[in-house]
Amino acid sequence: MAEKLHLKIVTPDRILFDGLVDEVLLPGSEGQLGILPGHIPLLAMLRIGELMIKQGDEWESFAILGGFVEVQRDGLVSVLADAAEHAEEIDELKALEAKKEAESVLAEKRDEVKFAEASLALEKAIALLKVAQRKRKHRGQFIQVPKKP
Repeated sequence: MAEKLHLKIVTPDRILFDGLVDEVLLPGSEGQLGILPGHIPLLAMLRIGELMIKQGDEWESFAILGGFVEVQRDGLVSVLADAAEHAEEIDELKALEAKKEAESVLAEKRDEVKFAEASLALEKAIALLKVAQRKRKHRGQFIQVPKKP
């Protein structure tokens, strides 16, 4: 049994992470998935949410915007994400603006297609904000939200 997992997080644009980890927590379509060394082979769909990895005593967060995970018997964990961002990369102000815009469209309740698109945009913005805020909270930093005139 492997003592570590080899995790790869891949998006259509890039390899976001490729390294050894002790544990992976993923937002599975049916609930939270925890993967440790020795996990049985698995193929699962991922929902929008936070993916966390543990290396030693440290945790790192990523926002995953849907995709799949495959766990292989040899300890390789492959995350094929529709889109993903490391907590350090997230523009919190941009995500906050996207959240407000989606909420505004949802409040209008006009068109089913726009409503569905706005619901998805809201879910993505909330996931990005959650990951960014966890990272900021861990550092003790605060974000200054600009006020509209």
